[in-house]
Amino acid sequence: MPVAPVPPLPTDDPREVFLDHLRTALAENRWVKLVLARHVGSEPDLERITVKPLTVKGQARLGFVLRYRTRDITRHHGLDEGLAEIASALPERFRNAHLQATDETLQLEFGKKKARLHRSKAEQVQAPASAEHDRAKQRWLDLDRPFLAALGVTDRHGVLVPAMSRKWKQINKFIEVFAHAFTQAGLPAEAPVRVADFGSGKGYLTFAIHDYLRHGLGREALVTGVELRQDMVQLCNQAAAQLDHPGLHFEHGDVRSVVPARIEVMIALHACDVATDYAIHTGIRSQAAIIMCSPCCHKQLRPQMSSPEPLGPMLQYGLHLGQQAEMLTDSLRALYLEACGYETKVFEFVSLEHTSKNKMILAVKRSGPVDAAPRLARIQALKAFYGVREHCLETLLQADGLLG
Repeated sequence: MPVAPVPPLPTDDPREVFLDHLRTALAENRWVKLVLARHVGSEPDLERITVKPLTVKGQARLGFVLRYRTRDITRHHGLDEGLAEIASALPERFRNAHLQATDETLQLEFGKKKARLHRSKAEQVQAPASAEHDRAKQRWLDLDRPFLAALGVTDRHGVLVPAMSRKWKQINKFIEVFAHAFTQAGLPAEAPVRVADFGSGKGYLTFAIHDYLRHGLGREALVTGVELRQDMVQLCNQAAAQLDHPGLHFEHGDVRSVVPARIEVMIALHACDVATDYAIHTGIRSQAAIIMCSPCCHKQLRPQMSSPEPLGPMLQYGLHLGQQAEMLTDSLRALYLEACGYETKVFEFVSLEHTSKNKMILAVKRSGPVDAAPRLARIQALKAFYGVREHCLETLLQADGLLG
């Protein structure tokens, strides 16, 4: 991470020694985290500032998180600008600065008469923060992200609430899957990323994807959470306003009543039965580059299915017939997506909302033309084999002329 060289600083001034170490840690990629505390400035609600090195759109930056009593604000600065901001804050606005580097920690304290600098070796070596941020594929979210505290995943100090450990795992897995798909999609860097999350609930994943896009990748994100429960919509909109999440809002409705004209990402986790088909149809019709669905409650195909030989003896058992109906429903959905020009995967995802329904259908739009004929032939063969007459997604796509 390039930093402009600085002239030697006097060693008898604790403040200048601290700033010198700060610049050196940044230049040598040893800076993990800086915390400015004991606020004495003019903003009465400001409590502290946390600063970490980031890489945004290939550029080295310093990420500032300003923690107020009721909200947090994130800002990104260039390296020189960020270092100047830190220097101007000591001691006029903050009387305490704590630098955590990979090999040492430094504590600068301003007393009534003089400043003191304490230095000690780090208890354990950590990966540099800038490298952490650049390798977002390996560490997707930090526990100190403000939205996690607002939603009750962590406490106000950024410590994971034990009862939310499973939810924390689910959020991270979701962002991991999305991050790989987002890289594969190759969306233009200068364009905003429009996301629709149907059935957003309390907003855990909606906030997470917005935070990952804006804070993690430095992208402009316009994220809409769609939820039938009005109290959840109100709760999430209040949290988004307090946390200063521009471009994030929640609407009352479902996948049938809220129809976006154009989106880049469509999410529908645990859309029951044919609601998954309506969600996939919305994604395809809106030309989404990424479609993420977690289907459940497969009911439409089961009454239509026959028990063809030699599967008859196996499918006479209700449990097996239900499992076969689930496999057939989602296999056809994947084939419809492929016929519409998507590269599609069906895989096991971590359990969400403490349910065993943990399958995910992930589709990423292909860049070139796709020959739909082979996929459509496979679809018709499967339908004929099982005696299926109608599939909701096929009906929706044909009505819009999206299937050949």
